[in-house]
Amino acid sequence: MRTLTVGTRKSLLALTQTNWVIEQLKKVRPDLTVQLEKIVTKGDKILNVTLSKVGGKGLFVKEIEQALLDGRIDLAVHSMKDLPGEMPTGLTIGSIPVRENPCDSLLSRDGRTLAQLPAGAVVGTSSLRRQAQILAYRPDLEVKPVRGNLDTRINKMKEGHFDAILLAQAGLARMGWQEEATEILSTDIMLPAVGQGALAIQCREDDHEVLALLLEIHHVETARAVKAERAFLQAFEGGCHLPLAAYAEVVGEEVRLTGLVAHPDGTKVIKGIKQGRDEKVIGQDLAAELKEQGAGQLLREVREGLVG
Repeated sequence: MRTLTVGTRKSLLALTQTNWVIEQLKKVRPDLTVQLEKIVTKGDKILNVTLSKVGGKGLFVKEIEQALLDGRIDLAVHSMKDLPGEMPTGLTIGSIPVRENPCDSLLSRDGRTLAQLPAGAVVGTSSLRRQAQILAYRPDLEVKPVRGNLDTRINKMKEGHFDAILLAQAGLARMGWQEEATEILSTDIMLPAVGQGALAIQCREDDHEVLALLLEIHHVETARAVKAERAFLQAFEGGCHLPLAAYAEVVGEEVRLTGLVAHPDGTKVIKGIKQGRDEKVIGQDLAAELKEQGAGQLLREVREGLVG
């Protein structure tokens, strides 16, 4: 097989995830030769504005996808939650490896859990999804934006800029920093982002050699769950910057999907559950049910507010 060029963002987490994928590939193909190409995305460049205000979809993937289309790289490793619902023509997800813990974690300066934080405590997150659900659960807290890599955000909290911050447990686990988490939040309190904890390995859809290799590390159960979540996301034409969440689990032969759309201030949360065998249909049907309850209008108002 030819030498594979793998594209990735430059962050420590992105490189750690990419190297993990390379290790899995080398387990099935020990003779594999790989080289890395580190690519800076728009989302990496703009750090002084919250993601929701930067706007647009694919903030962390567009430049990497272009490198794939141009033939500069052979495959790319993304956090699944960074991938927009729609994909450029000519590209495909060649593999979804086994998922890490999909939950969000609270990290607090003094070891207090979410329930123990005092009224008025400042929680750092730039995610409208996390903001909405935290304020729905604890409207007495104050949410302020925080950007940067995992270590940057953790350090900002430790320096006293925030009483607590919210991060994906999967990122902490991949970095070996699980002990930093004060509390892993249950999905009843904090529903994850679509695809959170899962990786997406993207390649050209006509590159059959790479596709055959990637199939070796594909995890069917994770892929089924993610397919349902992404169908829900696509029905809302959503990106990772919107206050929208979904989490699916495989239950026997079926998939159970929980989805949520919320107002960023936490005052309105529209939530539902759907279960069945067809992942795409489940996602679409649950989105349709939530739209009937006003979720579509709510997201339109959020989008208009962000643009305005």
